[in-house]
Amino acid sequence: MTTEEIASAVLVATGVVVALAALLSALARRLGQPPVIGQVLAGVVLGPSVLGHLPGDPSAMLVPGEALPFLGVLGQVALVLFMFSVGCELDTSLLRRQGRVVTAVSVAALAVPAAAGAALGWLVVRGGVAPRGIPDGWAFPLYLGVAVSITAMPVLASIIRDRGLSGTVPGSVATAAAALTDVAGWLLLAGVVALAGSGGRPASALLGLLACYLLAMVAVARPLLRRVSALPGVLRDGPVVAVAMLSGWATGLLGLHVVFGAFLAGLLVPRRTGGRPDRDMVSWADRTGSLLLPVFFVTTGFSVDIGGLGPGDALLLPALLAVAVATKFGGCALAARLGGATWRHSGIVGALMNTRGLTELVALDVGREAGLLDGRWHALLVVVAIATTAMTGPLLSCCRRGRREETGCRAAPPAAPAAPAGPEGHAGDPDESRPPEEGTEPGGDRTSERIG
Repeated sequence: MTTEEIASAVLVATGVVVALAALLSALARRLGQPPVIGQVLAGVVLGPSVLGHLPGDPSAMLVPGEALPFLGVLGQVALVLFMFSVGCELDTSLLRRQGRVVTAVSVAALAVPAAAGAALGWLVVRGGVAPRGIPDGWAFPLYLGVAVSITAMPVLASIIRDRGLSGTVPGSVATAAAALTDVAGWLLLAGVVALAGSGGRPASALLGLLACYLLAMVAVARPLLRRVSALPGVLRDGPVVAVAMLSGWATGLLGLHVVFGAFLAGLLVPRRTGGRPDRDMVSWADRTGSLLLPVFFVTTGFSVDIGGLGPGDALLLPALLAVAVATKFGGCALAARLGGATWRHSGIVGALMNTRGLTELVALDVGREAGLLDGRWHALLVVVAIATTAMTGPLLSCCRRGRREETGCRAAPPAAPAAPAGPEGHAGDPDESRPPEEGTEPGGDRTSERIG
C-alpha cells in the first residue's frame, strides 16, 4: 500500500472503531454495564476472535494489517492523554488524609492475589496442565501470581468517571492504590521475565533506572509544569503535552507501561490551594483522550484470539476466576475496612480493584512473548480479564443498592437540598460526594462514613 492508501485506511478504521465503540457502549449502558465494556468488546469483535473467523475475513477488510501499526500509535497517544488527565484530576489532598487506607489496599491488592495465583500455578504445574514449553522452576507460578494481581488503570479510571466517583473517597483510594499496585506488579513482571531467561533487564537495574526517572520528574518536570501553569492557551499546553508524552515514553523504555509515566506527569501538575486539581488546565487532554481511547482498546484486542478454548477448560477457567475474584475483591475490601473505611466504601474499593481489563492483556502479551504462556492459556486469562471487568458494574450497583436499603430502614434525616443528578441519571449519593473543603467538617452521618 502507498502512503496515501495507508492514511485512508487509518482514517476509515478510526471511524469504524469509534462508531462501533459508541454503539456497543450504548448497548452496555442499557444492560447495566459501564460504557467502557462496550469499548473493550469492540476491540474483541473487530479482532480475530469474532470477525476474523468469518468467511472473507472482514476484520482484515475493516482494519488492514498495514494500518494496524499506525492505529496502535494513535491508541498509545490517546492512552497517554487520558491517563495524564486522570492523574491531574486526582485529589492529592484527599490522598494525604487517606494515606493509611491507600497503603493497606495497595499491599493487599498485590500480595494476596499474587500468593494465591502462584499457589494455583504450582498446582497446575504439578497436575500436568501447565502451558506447553514453559521454563522449568517457579517462573510460570510466579508469572500467574503477577497476572491475577494486575488492575487495569485505564479501565478503572473510565468506570470511576462514568459512575460519578471521580474525586470521591473510594474512587480516589482505588485509583491511587491501583497505580501503586501496578507499578510494583510491572517491576515483579520484569523480574519474572528475567527469571524465565528471555533476555529481559535485571530487576536491580530496572529499579536503579526507575529511581533516576523519578528524580528527573521531580527535579525537572515538576518545576517546568509550575512555571508554565500561569501561561495562557497554547503557550501552556505545548510544554504540558511534551511532559506527558516524554514521561510516558520514559516508563515505556523502562519496560513498564506508558500509563504510569502519563499518570505520574498528571500527578505533578500544579494544584490549587489545598491540593484540589485544576481541571481547566487539562480539559483538552480529557476530551481528546476519552474520544480516541476506543482505538487503544481495538488495537490491543487484535492480539487476542479466544477461539482456542475447548471443553477441557470447563474446570480450569472457573478455578482461575474464583482465585482472581476472591483474592482481589475480598482482599482489597477487607484491607480497606481494616484501614478505617466503612463496609460500603470497602466494597466499592474492592469492586474497582477487581477490574483487570485490557491492561492485563498487555502483561499477557509479555508472558506469551517470554514463553510463559501458550495460545490456550493466553485465551483463558483473556476471558478472566474481560469477565472480572464486566463484574465491576453489577458489584458497584449492589454496593449502592445496599446503602439505599440501609438508609431506608432508618428514621428520615432532616430535610436537605437535593443532590444533583449523577451521570447515570439518579440523584448523587451524599456518601459518595466529594469531601468537604479543608477546615470544614461534614454534616449529618457523613462524619461516621469518613475513612481514617
